Amino acid sequence: MEHKECYGTMFPDAIHFRNNEPNVGKVFTFKLDSTGGMGAARSARIFSANIKEWDDCLKCPEFEHCYKLCMAKMSLQSVIVSE
Repeated sequence: MEHKECYGTMFPDAIHFRNNEPNVGKVFTFKLDSTGGMGAARSARIFSANIKEWDDCLKCPEFEHCYKLCMAKMSLQSVIVSE
């Protein structure tokens, strides 16, 4: 089965993110601002959703299973990040 190029990419990668830069998925973006060096502290957590891309996803015939894949990836990533 072939999927659209964006399949499974609604959320950015939560494991291999870059501090102080937008981490962009098809729909959702986050930015984790840090200050300092080795003992860096979070100074801001910014989240946004691109409603135009969300509307595009809603129109897609693959939305239901793409969304489930995205949520499964996020669940696994959250377990890995919290360890």
